[in-house]
Amino acid sequence: MVHVLFVCLGNICRSPMAEAVFRHLVKEEGLEQQIRIDSAGTGDWHAGEPPHQGTREVLKQNGIFHDDLVARQIKPIDFDQFDYIVCMDEQNLTALRRMAPTDKPIYRLLDFAGELTEENVEDPYYTGRFGHVYDLVLAGSKGLLEHIKAGGLR
Repeated sequence: MVHVLFVCLGNICRSPMAEAVFRHLVKEEGLEQQIRIDSAGTGDWHAGEPPHQGTREVLKQNGIFHDDLVARQIKPIDFDQFDYIVCMDEQNLTALRRMAPTDKPIYRLLDFAGELTEENVEDPYYTGRFGHVYDLVLAGSKGLLEHIKAGGLR
């Protein structure tokens, strides 16, 4: 089984969106029994809360289930339990590298979205651009799934 953890700042906008989108893609491929998916935030401000209303709305508009998502903060054990730790931007990457064992690879989601010129998934908590963030998350999630499948999954 492959374990994937999506991480953003507070775990209410981008990373739960990525978790839900990626879970949806994995289910469409029939790989639910082979890929475990979760999300977390580098901070604890929103622990226990559901995703932001904007995230819930854009997921609903795209027919993606999200009712079971609850924010949590990343824990040291996550670095051992997850094969892929995938963050949303440079700020998250810097924070995670400070927390992680030195040999643990950490990726940005858009590292897997080859055709995009953007490197960071902007934070819609501040910009309000949930639809644009959804498009970025979808592109990165599709690329990540292809990357995982190319590594011998199935």
